[in-house]
Amino acid sequence: MTTSEQRHAIEELVYRSCLALDAKDWKGFLELCDPGFRYAITAFSPEIRKDMTWLDHDRDGFATLLGNLPKHNSDHSPITRHATVYTVDVDAAGREAKVVSALQVFRTALDGGATELFAVGHFHDTVTLGNVGPKLGARTVRLDTRLLGFGYHVPF
Repeated sequence: MTTSEQRHAIEELVYRSCLALDAKDWKGFLELCDPGFRYAITAFSPEIRKDMTWLDHDRDGFATLLGNLPKHNSDHSPITRHATVYTVDVDAAGREAKVVSALQVFRTALDGGATELFAVGHFHDTVTLGNVGPKLGARTVRLDTRLLGFGYHVPF
């Protein structure tokens, strides 16, 4: 693949991951992931001047989390993820890319249908590049938003 073809395929992967999560297509999302996939949600706390890790799972742990979501008492308001790919840096061997994307998450209330900005941050993705196309090797969601309310378990 040429550089522009690689970038296009990587951007498609990021956008398809958002579409799958928006649709609660957990199986479809996991199909976009490498077997060694790792998922984390982090945020910086100025109060304690440290990074916080809110979630950290390998692929199996993440799949278990997704499978258990229907059992949680949670907010069922639909959310929509808007990602914009900023940078794609492919390593010299062409086997992996580091990708940074802006993330905005909107939530539409079930009682009345009002939509609000729910969270902002960035995806820091590691994408594996192979013969079968790009796959998510790791995703760290680095949130700027730190107040999400209660009952929200769906990953970003």
